[in-house]
Amino acid sequence: MPWTQTLRPSRRSLLAGAAGVAGGALLGGCSDGSGSPDADTGVPLERRMREAAVRDSERLLERYDATAAAHPDLAARLAPLRGAVAEHTGALAVAGPVKTGPSASPSASGSRSGASPSPSASAPAGAAAAPSAAAVPAKPAEALTALADAERSLAEARTVALAGAPGELARLLASVAACGTVHAYLLTSTPGAAS
Repeated sequence: MPWTQTLRPSRRSLLAGAAGVAGGALLGGCSDGSGSPDADTGVPLERRMREAAVRDSERLLERYDATAAAHPDLAARLAPLRGAVAEHTGALAVAGPVKTGPSASPSASGSRSGASPSPSASAPAGAAAAPSAAAVPAKPAEALTALADAERSLAEARTVALAGAPGELARLLASVAACGTVHAYLLTSTPGAAS
């Protein structure tokens, strides 16, 4: 009697099919296609993403300021990194709508000296500095590690946000995330040590 192969699908083909269906559902999203997600809020996606990125950078600047205030010996080491974060804040805000306040025009000019005061002028100084100052560890090494962790987690969040960002903003977020990763490395490395 000749052997005949049954016509049932193999386990691999069933799993591959299920994975394909699940992937299609994820790519299709949960929208009913009735409109863009921007229609609900009235604010364009890029603007919302830029404003969130600026707020995140301003919080990071507050952490730098609180760490430098709690550990004055670290201020010189933190100054260039803080300056870069301030420039990132300005770069993220430049292409978006102009915010109200006196700091909008110096930040948009792109000058290095104008980008630093911008975040502190737009955030209430007393309310934001107090919680950040309390969160700074007492030991300088631990303070640097906490700041590096903040840089690293923000870089990871920006990397995740790339998936939904429009082209130019995605490139900017990728660059800023890469800088944040480098900052985390520099904060935890020994200054002056050969690698």
